[in-house]
Amino acid sequence: MAIQETGSGDTRRRPIALGGALVTVVEPRRGHEVAYNRWYERDHFYAGCMIGAWNISGARYVATRDLKGLRYPKNSVICPDDLGGSYVAIYWILAGKFGEWMQWGTNQVNWLHEKDRMFTERDHVHTVMYKCLTQFEHPDGVPVELALEHHSPYAVLIVGQPAEGTSLEAIDEWFNNRELPGVVGAGLTPVPLQGDAPTDVPRMDPSNRFAQLWFVDDELTEVWDERFAKLGGEFSAAGLGDLLWVAPFRRTVAGTDTYTDQLW
Repeated sequence: MAIQETGSGDTRRRPIALGGALVTVVEPRRGHEVAYNRWYERDHFYAGCMIGAWNISGARYVATRDLKGLRYPKNSVICPDDLGGSYVAIYWILAGKFGEWMQWGTNQVNWLHEKDRMFTERDHVHTVMYKCLTQFEHPDGVPVELALEHHSPYAVLIVGQPAEGTSLEAIDEWFNNRELPGVVGAGLTPVPLQGDAPTDVPRMDPSNRFAQLWFVDDELTEVWDERFAKLGGEFSAAGLGDLLWVAPFRRTVAGTDTYTDQLW
């Protein structure tokens, strides 16, 4: 198939470019997992994020107990409970509109609190705004902007801490020089939440962390040992820092309670 390279349809340009992301890992309290799942996908997924301008895509993934068994390190500082952090929602934000979207999102969630449309029987594990630093893509493969629409069955969230003096660019270059461990990936750098963001979202110091999201089309259990299980040790051995949490998730089945009985 010929690729359009001239005129207004020039696909070499990226007029729809990924500027940043909201990554929110949440744990429903036991006994409330079905109610949480229904509230999130039937109300909050849309009312809290998707209806906002400049939100270009969104997806939800779940960590079932078998996938939690693959996580490392155990008792991570990101998620000290090895059976916690059951759900992650991911939202892509258009480049050039990141700050504007953050302000809208803060205002919107505060409004939802006022209207009693929040769900109290859950806890935030890792809810962070990120700017997109790097796109990990195969030539002529899935663009990172389409990663959530591609519907990969698995996603792997990596949160790390660089060694002193190591740049995020050097870290992304290290990953980019490896065989890509997923169909497409994004290198992310955190930014602080706004001061008037809801107080139930824990604050973190964003100055010494990074994150990556990898979307995997293969059956994860067949490629985990080869592509992900050794990353932490190899990353530390390269002197680049430490991976604080390497956590796999599988895509939820929208409109159903699938996997709510397999979290713990």
